[in-house]
Amino acid sequence: MNWTRAIAVWLLIAAAETIHGILRSIVLVPAVGEYISQWIGVCTGSGIILVIAWLTIEWIGARSGSERVATGAVWTILMIIFEFSLGTALGLDPGHLLQAYNPAEGGPMIFGMMLLFASPWIAARIRQRKTTQRQ
Repeated sequence: MNWTRAIAVWLLIAAAETIHGILRSIVLVPAVGEYISQWIGVCTGSGIILVIAWLTIEWIGARSGSERVATGAVWTILMIIFEFSLGTALGLDPGHLLQAYNPAEGGPMIFGMMLLFASPWIAARIRQRKTTQRQ
């Protein structure tokens, strides 16, 4: 397991999700509104995360289930810190940021974080299945 590579992949995910969020704000929010665009964004962002995880999971070297869970946990913790730090730096109200994580208040972000947590494991399973099917 190479933690330097795992952190580098998280940086790639964070950059991709930041660009994704900017594009969502520019394109989707005016077209469908904030609420629907958040749900669309979680779905498309989850796809981006899974593709990046699938492309990099072998390079990271997370071979065991526990290494994949640890990778997902680190990615999730780093992403939450990043999102709240960026949001605060941009002047967003912490209550507004928390609302995005509360499904009872219409916030879908907790589902995206759950997928981020599971993405190393999911990506490895998909790769294993493809390898098994080729043999």
